[in-house]
Amino acid sequence: MNTHTTTKEAADNRSRQDLEELIQFEELLSDLAATFVNLPVCRVDQEIEHGLERMADFLGADRGMISQFSEDRETLTVTHCFMRPGIKPLPLTSLRLKEHPLWYLRTLQKKEMVVMENLPDDLPEGAESERRLCIDQGLKSNISIPLLSEKEQPDGVIAFGFMRRKKKWNPQCIRRVQYIGYVFADILKRKQAEEALERAYSEIKRLKERLEAENIYLKQEVKIESSYGDILGHSDAIKSVMAQVEQVAGTDSTVLIQGETGTGKELIARAIHKLSSRRNKPMVRVNCAAIAPTLIESELFGHEKGAFTGASSRQIGRFEIANGSTIFLDEIGDLSADLQAKLLHVLELQQFERLGSSEVIDVDIRVVAATNRDLAAAVKEGSFREDLFYRLNVFPIQTPSLRERKEDIPMLVWAFVQELSVKMGKVIETIPRKAMEELQNYPWPGNVRELRNVIERAMILTNERALHVEMPKSSDSPHTQSLGLEDIEKNHIIDVLSMTDWRVRGKNGAAELLHLKPSTLESKMQKLGIKRPG
Repeated sequence: MNTHTTTKEAADNRSRQDLEELIQFEELLSDLAATFVNLPVCRVDQEIEHGLERMADFLGADRGMISQFSEDRETLTVTHCFMRPGIKPLPLTSLRLKEHPLWYLRTLQKKEMVVMENLPDDLPEGAESERRLCIDQGLKSNISIPLLSEKEQPDGVIAFGFMRRKKKWNPQCIRRVQYIGYVFADILKRKQAEEALERAYSEIKRLKERLEAENIYLKQEVKIESSYGDILGHSDAIKSVMAQVEQVAGTDSTVLIQGETGTGKELIARAIHKLSSRRNKPMVRVNCAAIAPTLIESELFGHEKGAFTGASSRQIGRFEIANGSTIFLDEIGDLSADLQAKLLHVLELQQFERLGSSEVIDVDIRVVAATNRDLAAAVKEGSFREDLFYRLNVFPIQTPSLRERKEDIPMLVWAFVQELSVKMGKVIETIPRKAMEELQNYPWPGNVRELRNVIERAMILTNERALHVEMPKSSDSPHTQSLGLEDIEKNHIIDVLSMTDWRVRGKNGAAELLHLKPSTLESKMQKLGIKRPG
């Protein structure tokens, strides 16, 4: 009677324990499922590791971990892990399957569980690597369940190890680990899907920003292009330059265009781009002298939000916009020493970083640079990097001055007259022979740009069908004696300002006649020390 009672009590106790374990597990499973509902992706990893700890507590395990297969299924990496203090860490957290053809992994890849109560004795023959690992780790019992989703092969493995004691596995306990595996497999699958979606959104946003930047830039470039027209001339000097353009256009070589101000260096750059394989994308232009030194790095390479005071949003730089196209760096000689070093880095590696970011951006860019300065002399003076000069000077092109191509002047004059006639609503039928001879004999320190300004002024003042041209001062002007490029530019700006009674802005102001932004002209005036007399 007493024996029967004792047996019945023991059975009742086991039943109560089983019921309590079941209730505890149901609560754990319910809590985990509730935790992951609407959980932000950034917190998923943290909550998975917390869930592994709770499950290890429930099972009495010393270690719980999740390992995931790579997309090519060649590597298995531990992505989430919980270990009790004092437990020896794993010797490897990532296994390349070709290098470690383990019995354990082959079994899991076949969607089969690995359940061991007495390690290492329970291991089959041929599992020598696993045997050594169990001895080294002190592993006494273990359970490993493949993480299954909709794929034909498992996404990974959830495993619990016991080092301090052995664990007796019963079907109920195994099923509970399987349930937890389903929960984690589901949340990991959702995390991967949301991360892929975020990457897709980020890529769409990046492409959208770039497209918007390209569209804005293209509109500006179309406006600039229509202002200048195509290269005109039939002189030997122009033919020689165009032959060089045709030679280099089909390559990706860096081109350095040098010449006096107003000789059409930008038009040469556009001709190179239009004849290149990159012509389907707009050429991106940067005037290095027109941008404040504090802003030019951001303009070239872009910046992240908060990179500096006033950076309220992310901005894509000109180099990123020009990816797959040509970037034209005008007035390259005005770059600071710091920017020269960074530009050299971009030219050599075709990569850069936005301000405020450590992410490296790779680009495929063809660089065409231009300057009215003697860069070789600047190198000797120490104001321009020698290594950057050689990197830019792969294929040099020298644009001829208007003095070297006087026979092109009549063609240029008539082209400007036709262009301006449409804008001003005037009809010009003739240009007096004397006026054309004067135009051809003038030294044109400002070259084609100065010629266009003279013709524009003549069009404004002419009310008849014959163009009346007032030539700018030449030999009797005291500043024409200086032939330095900066002096020529300074004197030309002063001449135009004098023509407009020193009015910089507005219609027919000096900025409009010089085809510059008013802020750019004012910056140049400050740089060259130009002040209104009196």
